Amino acid sequence: MYQALLTRRYLTSKLMPLLAMAAVLLSVATILITWSVMGGFLNALLSSGRTLIGDAFIAWPNVGFAYYEELAEDLEAHPRIEAAAPVIETYGMVRLPDDRVELIQVTGVEVASYSAVTGFGDTLWWKPLDKPTRKDKDRRDPRLDPNNRPVLTEFVENGLAMTRPDPDTGVPLPAGILGVEVTGLNYRTSGGIYIPINGQRALPSGGIESLDLFMPRNGSVGLTLLSLDSTGKPTDPVSRVLPIANEFQSGIYEVDSKTLIAPLDLIQRMLRMEEARRVASEGADDPWGYETDPQTGELRPAVPKATAADPARVTTVLIRGVPGTTPDEVAAIADSIYEQFAARHAGEVPDAFSIQISTWEDRNRTMIAAVKKETALVLVIFGIICFTTVFLVLAIFWSMISEKTRDIGILRALGASTPGVAWLWLRYGAAIGVVGAVLGLVAGWLIVTNINAIHDWLGEVLGPWLSGVLSTISGWFGGDPILINLVIWDPRVYYFVEIPRKVEPGKAAIVFVAGVLTCVLGALIPAVRSARMDPVKSLRFE
Repeated sequence: MYQALLTRRYLTSKLMPLLAMAAVLLSVATILITWSVMGGFLNALLSSGRTLIGDAFIAWPNVGFAYYEELAEDLEAHPRIEAAAPVIETYGMVRLPDDRVELIQVTGVEVASYSAVTGFGDTLWWKPLDKPTRKDKDRRDPRLDPNNRPVLTEFVENGLAMTRPDPDTGVPLPAGILGVEVTGLNYRTSGGIYIPINGQRALPSGGIESLDLFMPRNGSVGLTLLSLDSTGKPTDPVSRVLPIANEFQSGIYEVDSKTLIAPLDLIQRMLRMEEARRVASEGADDPWGYETDPQTGELRPAVPKATAADPARVTTVLIRGVPGTTPDEVAAIADSIYEQFAARHAGEVPDAFSIQISTWEDRNRTMIAAVKKETALVLVIFGIICFTTVFLVLAIFWSMISEKTRDIGILRALGASTPGVAWLWLRYGAAIGVVGAVLGLVAGWLIVTNINAIHDWLGEVLGPWLSGVLSTISGWFGGDPILINLVIWDPRVYYFVEIPRKVEPGKAAIVFVAGVLTCVLGALIPAVRSARMDPVKSLRFE
């Protein structure tokens, strides 16, 4: 009973415990904010990966494998597989409108199946919007303009069909979709929107030519791929002029700046991976072989005849599981289905032991591991800093015990046990830890959920204030005014429009327990000291 009474009294009547409580509050809030934001990076990265390739994929690079449509049907027949999409992944050279030549990743897709797996249709950038994005307070986004709605709607239709009408005949031509950062003809504002700009082309004479074009309207790129022979070896380059139907944004800069998506059948033809017929003549061993013309009866050079079909090939089949299925589960299902598929086409497709079946996280393990390590490193650093709470609580409690020597002596003289006195201070420390941790969780949750509004406020208020102060100081020395545009979180750098702002309950619980334990740990040594005090010496000292 006396423990609860004294804990409540000390907790509400002393300033020192409030300082310890504030230290716990700051520590808990700091760790929670850091963990939530850094964890949000990782979650955004993983979710973007699902947008790129789905949950898992089956791949045989370069030469590709046949009968992919049958494999896709087998996969989609499984109750836990939602969709499968055949694609070709390769690298090529593109010549951009300003005559720059860039190495780029080329992905050949069938739009319907690819969108079913990845949600690709939602990543198309040039589409009409009814509401501005959260940071577009000035409504600068050209997609909001009602006058642009008809043409933007046409761009969406072109993107989903991967075609663009020929300006002369109106006949739909095969078209590609570029990452929104590839050409450099879209200026990204601090609000995360894109404004089309006119590019420039350098001329051999040393002059500069202005480019009056908008890629989805009249822009094209020159695409060059190395065609492959039947063994997958490159033979000769094949070039095509490819109109651009739309542009996409995945949320990952490396993808948005280095990717071209094109129709699957076009890429198959350029790589010589489309369906073909093998031919042979009757005089296969004799290059000068002849045959009898069945109509005239006369001899003529042997005419090549089709003997077999080479089926079309793709390099990858992307797979998406039904909601609730993890990528690893999807990969395991794909492995089982491919084993049966390979047995049916033994000798015609790669065997089940050689084929690559992985998840997006497996493919990008290096990048994801780097983000995880960075998150862990930041948490460790902040954890070490926040661990100073232990020493702060220890110092405060040590001082309080020295101040309360008489109270401890009276308690011991009235019969309080050694564990009872120790528990008094441990309970006191736990109470400070619980109150401080709860307040820290509340503060951290409020900051994380409103972090974008806080960021905007800092830019709108603190930036002009700093500009005024520095301009005043500069004026004292005859300098020019200084303008500071304070943008801590610039989407042009981080390529996420908003700061991640979700607090996960599991992380909050771990931070709460850690906050309480640090306070109890800080109170442990002073509690042991108070319990070992001799009551006679304590009273005589007073």
